[in-house]
Amino acid sequence: MMKFKYKARDKEGKELAGEREAKDRFALARELRAEGLTVVSAKPESSSVNRARLQRWLNFGGVKIKDKIVFASNLSAMIGAGLSLARALAVMERQSGSKRFRQVISQIAAKIGAGAGLSAALAAFPAVFPPVFVAMVAAGEESGKLPQSLEVVAEQLMKNYDLRRKVRGAMIYPAIIVIVIILIGILMMIFLVPNLTAVFEELNAELPLSTRLVIATSNFLSGHTLLFFLSLLAFVSAVVAYFRTGRGRRTSAWLVLHLPLIAPLAKEVNSAATMRTLSSLISSGVGMVEALAITRRVVQNHYYQMVIEAAGAKVEKGQTLSSVFKDHERLYPVLVGEMTEVGEETGKLADMLLRGAVFYEEEVNQATKNLSTVIEPVLMIMIGLAVGFFAVSMIGPIYSLSENL
Repeated sequence: MMKFKYKARDKEGKELAGEREAKDRFALARELRAEGLTVVSAKPESSSVNRARLQRWLNFGGVKIKDKIVFASNLSAMIGAGLSLARALAVMERQSGSKRFRQVISQIAAKIGAGAGLSAALAAFPAVFPPVFVAMVAAGEESGKLPQSLEVVAEQLMKNYDLRRKVRGAMIYPAIIVIVIILIGILMMIFLVPNLTAVFEELNAELPLSTRLVIATSNFLSGHTLLFFLSLLAFVSAVVAYFRTGRGRRTSAWLVLHLPLIAPLAKEVNSAATMRTLSSLISSGVGMVEALAITRRVVQNHYYQMVIEAAGAKVEKGQTLSSVFKDHERLYPVLVGEMTEVGEETGKLADMLLRGAVFYEEEVNQATKNLSTVIEPVLMIMIGLAVGFFAVSMIGPIYSLSENL
C-alpha cells in the first residue's frame, strides 16, 4: 500500500484535497470515483516513493523489456487457449530465462493465489510493470477481455521498444565516431606533439598562434595527464548528475526540441508514443482522463508531459482532446490534431489515433535511415577540419623551417 496526497472534484465541481492509502493510482481513482469524486491529481508521499525506489534498486529492477513483451504475449495466448491464470503463470515462470523475473512471476502467482486480481498483483511491482501495462490489464479484467488486453499490451511495448531502439541506433554511430576522434586527438597531444615540439625548440623559430596553442595544450596534457582525466571524469559525472535533476531534464528536453536534425525526429517519436498509448488505453476501456494521466508517464519529454497534463484538466472540463493538440502545434504536428478531431466526430477515436501512430512510426523509421546518410558527411567534414587544423599548425611550420635551412 502507498500513501497518496490527492486533489479531486465532486459532482458540483468543488475541489477537495486529502490523503489516502491505496495500492496504486488506479485503485485510488476507482475508490474516489465510487464516492462520486473525480481525481485531478494524485502524488505518492516521499516515503512511498522511496520504498518503491528501494524495491526497484534491491529486488526487481533490471527486467528487460523483451521479457515483458514475451510475458504479455505468451500469457495472452495461454489464457485465450483456456489455461487458468495460475497454470499460465507457472508455465511462464519455468520459461523465463531471467532469475529476477522468475522471482517476480512467482510472487505474482502467490498474490493471485491469495485472492488478488492480476492487475493488483502487477501493480505491486511498479519497477517492472509500467502504469500502461497495469491499466490495460485492469480494463481487460473488468471487461472480460483479458487475453485481448494482454495482446494489446505486448504490441504497445513492442512498438515503444522498436521506436527507442531505432532512435538509439541512429545516435550510436555518430557518438562512437566523435568519441574516437577525441581520444585520438588526446593521444596525439600526449605522445606525438611533444616530439614535434622538441624539433621547434632546437630550431628556436617563431611559431604561428595556432601552433603555439597546440603546443600549450600538449604541454598541459603531457604534464597533467592524470589531473586531466580525473577532471574529465568529474565533469562528465557532474553533467550526468545535472541531467538527472528536474531542471536538467527540462534542459535536455529543450535541447532535444531545438537541435536541427534531432528536433523533427523527437516530435514524431513523441507524437507516435502519445497516439499509440492513448489508442491502446481507450480501446481497452480506460477512461479518457485516466488514459491521459498514464500517457503523461509514458512520454519522456518534459514539454510533452506538460501538454498532456493540461489536456487531462481541459478534457475533464468538457473540452475536446483535438483542441488541445491544435493549441500546441509547435510540439504536435497539424496531422495529430486533425486525425484526433476526425476520430472524435466519427466516434472512432481509438482507430484514428492508431492510424496516426502507425504513420508517425513509419516516419521515424524512414528518418532514422536518412539520419545516418546526413550525419556521415557532417562527420567527414569535422574530421577533415580537425586533420587540416593539425596539419597547418604542426606540419606547416616544419616545411617552412626546412625551406629556410
